[in-house]
Amino acid sequence: MNPKLKQSIQVVISLGIAVWIFWLLYRDIEFNSLLEQIKSSNWLWIFISLAIAWTGYWIRGWRWSLLIQSKEGAKVSPNRAYHAVMVGYLVNMLVPRAGEVARCGVLSKTNGISIGHLLGTVLLERSIDLLFLISTIFLAFLVENQLFLSLAGELVDLESLGQKVVENLPLALGGLAVLILFLYFLFRKFRSHGLVNKLQEFFRQMFTGLKSIQTLSNPIGFWASSFVIWIIYFLTMYTVSLGIQSTANLTPGEVLLVMVMGSIGMVAPVQGGIGTFHALVAYILIQFGVSESDGKIFAAIIHGTQVILVLMVGLISWILMMRIPTWNKPIKD
Repeated sequence: MNPKLKQSIQVVISLGIAVWIFWLLYRDIEFNSLLEQIKSSNWLWIFISLAIAWTGYWIRGWRWSLLIQSKEGAKVSPNRAYHAVMVGYLVNMLVPRAGEVARCGVLSKTNGISIGHLLGTVLLERSIDLLFLISTIFLAFLVENQLFLSLAGELVDLESLGQKVVENLPLALGGLAVLILFLYFLFRKFRSHGLVNKLQEFFRQMFTGLKSIQTLSNPIGFWASSFVIWIIYFLTMYTVSLGIQSTANLTPGEVLLVMVMGSIGMVAPVQGGIGTFHALVAYILIQFGVSESDGKIFAAIIHGTQVILVLMVGLISWILMMRIPTWNKPIKD
């Protein structure tokens, strides 16, 4: 199949899934209810959240510039890296996961650095973000462990399950040992399989990348900026919650869990997390006692304002990057 046709089909399918989830979620929400919630919201807090989010985008660009240590081409400034990042976010609105390639492409054009080197830094960024996401999920579990357990209890009777495990402890341990052996032999048998090789290569690159961070000129700045980026994610969500009546009384721990669910929704391979973000955020807000309609409207407001921000600043960054002439390698005497 033609690669362009295949990509077009994938884009149409992902967009179709996103629109279907969004329609399914909001088909029972009256437009007047959304307008009333928008009018009654404290937009000062929402504008503050947008300013915080924009700061996070710039810090992400600065962090990326720390990783780019190629000897070829021109040195990448934090501002130029930021504009390239915003071009990537803009492209992701149209084609999921294509933004990473797009931002590398524009920076390669303007600074003469190979796309291969830039993609390597992006993969390292994504690995670090994955580690921080897992850490944030664990933190949310520590802060809201009772909610986690109650949600799990809705799916499985934990008390009954625990009692059965204790009563059949030798059998449970034996089953665990058999499972470990089964996975071990399964891995050995299919270790040459493409998927297993890709997983091995991913973890190998991740550990190699983690070690390479210590060789950066500013490793402390890299780790500090990574930490700040996730604090900014939280503050963006928290300030929006303060500006909307139905969520103004949420505790910081509850907002942290909402942020985690939203982050998971954004990971889904659909344009801009449309549908998946809204569904997961609304679901967790309902567990906190927020009405179903208010939870869905909250998700629509925070996602909608962030999308508008990305479209506005992303277009500005795209225009600025397109105006920069293509980098030409200096001719040596």
